[in-house]
Amino acid sequence: MKQKIFNRIIQLLDQQIQTAESAIASAIESRDNETKSSVGDKYETGRAMMQLEQQKGEVQLAKAITLKKTVEQINLEQNFDAARFGALVHTTNGIFFLSIGMGKVKVAEEVILVISMSSPIGQLILGKRKGEQFIFQKREITILAII
Repeated sequence: MKQKIFNRIIQLLDQQIQTAESAIASAIESRDNETKSSVGDKYETGRAMMQLEQQKGEVQLAKAITLKKTVEQINLEQNFDAARFGALVHTTNGIFFLSIGMGKVKVAEEVILVISMSSPIGQLILGKRKGEQFIFQKREITILAII
């Protein structure tokens, strides 16, 4: 199950990388194809907008690449006695994968919450062991297993 979750996260990040690369290429092409009109301001504004789109795409691309590198550091063979980076944590309130902040990811008809350890719930889960409890959003949650 952990391998399937890992593969799905990598697949989603690869899609984000492709989308960002396409957006960058499209912005560059639009900027380069912008023809100078008789009204110089219109031309400059169009080029500036395309430049901003390109920069936005580059930021998204860098973020997706960084997240992918972070996820690739996970050792899927590692066993955990406490919730840490790379752990799959089964609770009474769902399954959490401690890695990056990605939110809900569906894997084999199961919804997994892919969370970063710096998120509010990640901070509460971090270091907890099987059988321990914590309170999140006024709900008591018990850790059932850590894989």
